[in-house]
Amino acid sequence: MHPEIEELLDRAENRFLKTEELTAFKRHAANLAQRLKIYEFLREKETNIFQPVANKLQETFPNEQQENLERSLKHWLLILRYCGMAMLLNDRNFLEQRLQEWLSGIVNAHETQKIEAAVCHLLQTRIKEILSDQARAILQPFLDDAQSMLVGTGNK
Repeated sequence: MHPEIEELLDRAENRFLKTEELTAFKRHAANLAQRLKIYEFLREKETNIFQPVANKLQETFPNEQQENLERSLKHWLLILRYCGMAMLLNDRNFLEQRLQEWLSGIVNAHETQKIEAAVCHLLQTRIKEILSDQARAILQPFLDDAQSMLVGTGNK
């Protein structure tokens, strides 16, 4: 559950919500509905998001092993899914826990930092093309967190 909604409900456990609490609840519910629309859009357009990224990645790294390119694309596919879920939950810790569990070590082990940075940049560009400014503003903090955890902030 959204932490803000959960907090409101916890505070009013044995009573009705006060007017200002009800207003806040409605605002959070509307925000949740907006996040759900973005999440559904990302889910339904996943192929449309990543195909241009994959094409451009192949052009950028023509001599790279296909296995490395595919692995990095799969990483960022999962990262976008995790970002979407973290955005839906409005929980940046969810994203951090998921990424630290498995991905950062894999990137270093395979020495694919340049490819990861390129995929990240291409994905960020693609997200700018397909999401509205308002939707992107909601998703962007989670993408930024993922980028800084995996490829550093200097690669924007």
